[in-house]
Amino acid sequence: MRAVLQRVKSSSVTVDGNIVGEIGPGLNMLLGIAAEDTEADMDYIIAKTLNLRVFEDEDDRMNRSLLDIGGEMLVVSQFTLYGDCRKGRRPSFTASGPVDAARVKYERFCEKIKESADIRIAFGEFGADMEVAIVGDGPVTLLLDSKKMF
Repeated sequence: MRAVLQRVKSSSVTVDGNIVGEIGPGLNMLLGIAAEDTEADMDYIIAKTLNLRVFEDEDDRMNRSLLDIGGEMLVVSQFTLYGDCRKGRRPSFTASGPVDAARVKYERFCEKIKESADIRIAFGEFGADMEVAIVGDGPVTLLLDSKKMF
């Protein structure tokens, strides 16, 4: 499982002209799900995301987590995080696995993250053509991989 985390002042997802999810200050998560991902991968990404100290304290040091500041989170599925661009000119997305299996895992991830924190969490729409609006804060952008590839 892979995630791109962006610290934001606000973020929203629009599908067919309708906002389906929006947040204020917090984290925007683009989430990629691999065919072999398990509940353990979900748990790793959730725990790491909620507890990463990427928000400033009173001394302007990144020393506070999303939970510490009571921030919000927007989770957006993004299978292209598993795009393999090493060969040729067209990315291969075979590591993403079948769409139906990824949908089940995405829905389970959403359930688990809602159960893990008492903060506002919004979601994109799996498989939809989404417009994601991000007002970055910093900018601060971090990459997570449950297999610890980076």
